[in-house]
This record gives sequence, C-alpha cells and structure tokens, in this order.
Amino acid sequence: MRYFPVALFSAVSLSMMSFVYAADKKADPATEQAKSKIRAAGGSVLELAQNDDRLEIAFHLSDQKITDNTLKTLAGLKKVATLNLRGTDVTSAGLAQLKDLKDLTHLHLEKTKVNDAGLVHLKALPNLEYLNLYGTQITDAGLSNLNQLKKLKRLYVWQTKVTRPAGLALEKQITGLEVIGLPEEPKPKEAKKPELPKKPAAPKKPAAPKKVEKKAKKKTEKKAEKKPAKKPAAKKEAPKKPEKKKK
Repeated sequence: MRYFPVALFSAVSLSMMSFVYAADKKADPATEQAKSKIRAAGGSVLELAQNDDRLEIAFHLSDQKITDNTLKTLAGLKKVATLNLRGTDVTSAGLAQLKDLKDLTHLHLEKTKVNDAGLVHLKALPNLEYLNLYGTQITDAGLSNLNQLKKLKRLYVWQTKVTRPAGLALEKQITGLEVIGLPEEPKPKEAKKPELPKKPAAPKKPAAPKKVEKKAKKKTEKKAEKKPAKKPAAKKEAPKKPEKKKK
C-alpha cells in the first residue's frame, strides 16, 4: 500500500505532460492549417513519434496529380523530417519551396522530373541525410551542388547520368557518404594473343589395305592351289595322204 501514492503521482504527472504536449501542438494554428492543406491536396501527414513532433509528409500515394504548385502547401511548416515526392510531376523549380525545411533529413525525389538545376535548392537543407534521385535526369554537373551537405549518408543514383568517377569523388568530399547505384567499373580489355604460324599439314599416309581384301586374296590363292593344272589338249594327227602308184 505504501507504493500507491508514488504510482498515483506518476500517473498524474504523465497525464499532465500529455495534456501540456497536446496543448503545445494546438498552439500553432499555422501548422494545423498547413496539415489540412496537405491532406486536401492528396498528401499524408504523420508525426514521427508521440514525443517527437517532427512530421513525415508523403505525396507518392496520392490519387491526385502532384505538381510544383502542390508544394506550396508546405509553407508555414518547419519541423518536417521526411518528404516523399516519388513518382510525382514535381520539377526542379518546385524544389525552391523546400528552402525553409531546415530539419529535413530524408528526401525522396525518385522518378520525378528533377534535373541538375533542382539540386541547387538543396543547399539550403543542412541536415539532409538521405537523398533518392533514382530515375531522374541528374548528371555529374548536378552532384557538385551536394558537396556542402556534410550530413549526407545515402545517395541513390540508379538510372541517372551520373558516372562512377563523379560519384566516388563526392564520397571523398563528404565523410561517411555512400553513393549507391553507380555504374560498374569497366573491365580491362584482354590483349590479343599473337597468332602462331600454322604448321604445314602432314602428308597423308596411304590407307592400309582392308582386312577383308586380304582375306579375299588368300581365299583366291588357296583355290588356285587346289585346282589341278589343265593338261594341254592332244594334237590331232593329220590323215596320211595316199601314196601315188608307180607307173
């Protein structure tokens, strides 16, 4: 029973903290208004955790067309940790709307219409740790705009025009960065082996007589030995002429 007051005090304290936290969330009407606009535009808004009021905003599952104009709904928001624009019609110009999202750590831009010009606007996001550019028109020139993002840890460049040397160079500029999806290193071409002179073809040996022919010859020879030699035919005597009588 002596633990009852302590347990009751803890429960009351937690309830008061939750009440104060809820009151703080309602204290910013601009944030609530922005959330409503995002949901109306087809996006979703979630808090990262009960005690973390940073937001996770996603437009990639929307049944509405998401364009640069849609990103204006982010105005007034500052505590955004994750923004997912995958597969939308957002272009490089629309990324200018993200300049006030200083707490942004994860940004999905895969399969969008973003190119090198859009990466210029990402310089204003110092806490960015994850950036997905898969399937965009990014080139080596655009990567030069990312070397100031010192907290960047994961960069995805599958199906872009980024080359292997440029990706590896960026990894050296940002400690702990891993650029994923770089083209494989080309294999060195094997040197052709010199052709050796062809050896003259050896003359063909006469074919050995077949055993069958040998056997046939032996049989004929044996038959010839068995047959008696033919006797010469007897000469017929010519008839004697009659003698003439003497006169």
